[in-house]
Amino acid sequence: MIDFFKDIPEIAYEGPDSISEFAFRHYDPDEILDGKSMADHLRFGVAYWHSFAWPGGDPFGGQTFDRPWFGDTMELAKMKADVAFEMFRILGQPYYCWHDADVRPEGDTLAESRSRMEEITDYLGEKMEAGGPKLLWGTANLFTNRRFMSGAATNPDPEVFAWSAATVKYCMNATLKLGGENYVLWGGREGYETLLNTDLKREREQAGRFLCMVVDYAKKIGFDGQILIEPKPQEPTKHQYDFDTATVYGFLKDFGLENEVKMNLEQGHAILAGHSFEHEIAMAASLGIFGSIDMNRNDYQSGWDTDQFPNNMPEVALAYYEILKAGGFTTGGTNFDSKLRRQSLDPVDLILAHVGAFDVCARGYKAASKMLADGALTAQVNARYAGWDAPDAKAMLTSSLEDIAARAEAESIQPEPRSGRQERLENIVNRYV
Repeated sequence: MIDFFKDIPEIAYEGPDSISEFAFRHYDPDEILDGKSMADHLRFGVAYWHSFAWPGGDPFGGQTFDRPWFGDTMELAKMKADVAFEMFRILGQPYYCWHDADVRPEGDTLAESRSRMEEITDYLGEKMEAGGPKLLWGTANLFTNRRFMSGAATNPDPEVFAWSAATVKYCMNATLKLGGENYVLWGGREGYETLLNTDLKREREQAGRFLCMVVDYAKKIGFDGQILIEPKPQEPTKHQYDFDTATVYGFLKDFGLENEVKMNLEQGHAILAGHSFEHEIAMAASLGIFGSIDMNRNDYQSGWDTDQFPNNMPEVALAYYEILKAGGFTTGGTNFDSKLRRQSLDPVDLILAHVGAFDVCARGYKAASKMLADGALTAQVNARYAGWDAPDAKAMLTSSLEDIAARAEAESIQPEPRSGRQERLENIVNRYV
């Protein structure tokens, strides 16, 4: 066991007046709010990949992190797991998440990769049984290796489709064995660069068939967790089949999966799609497909997915406001799909990044809970649509165009614009954050 986090204490709640770096000021996991503990409301998860597998590169530069477990042996994979669960102990969060490529080295053959995944699954299971966090979700990495350069399920090569199906199968088996509460499909390469070499209809149908097989297999093995899709716009390919919530919903409807699959939404991806995070959450909730979130942020001066730890209180509060309006999490949670800046080299940087993120989310959640309980925003929205409560207005939605037109002329309807009050509503939000 390597002592990577030497001399770093377990993080405890000390309250807003604490001056210690190694303390939560706002996240008290045992605090009861709305009948549940803060830990149960927020359901924090730590991403295995960015915390322990990412080497510190970016589009213009290579590895900056020098971690002793970097390598392609099972011994190093187990060392990585030891370090990961040590950090989980220090933070005390209830969940973690992984891709297969994060937790085990790839083998020379598909069978060897599966065998290594089974071995590390047993190792992770032992550490979880010894008091480690639960598994929020597992997923397969179907985007890093060069074989996926033209996609996984959407690949023009049927052998890549077969490889991907086999990989998802053993990742779902591992997720089930570890008691995972969700399984995520993240189509990082499911898109295309140019229509000049792309049969869009064929690729989309391949993606639909692949997802149907995943849903069928989950039922066959008795996995009663939630299947989730994570939308990803544009990056790295120019066009993605899973661009945003609305696009994915249309895809699910087309293949009869709208009651089987929900959304894992990421703040950074929402921004890349030209939306706000709260928009994507509200859209998913309105369509009945909200599931879980990845809580990170982008640098708004960059045009790519920087995956930074959250620090924007108003954004976080509005995201949780929409989650609370939707009834809160069920099997989902708040996964920190966030990574250090490539200059943040020290082990303590990784701990403190999560400490700050936990606190920002706790503050945002509390603000959102109070906003919803006070009803200030809800009252304003209800007043704006109050006219639709009148019998004549309700009747329009079941009337014909001709009947509505006749009524409008007979009553000499002359609508006058009404203020949307946006600035006043923003002022209300600012009182809470």
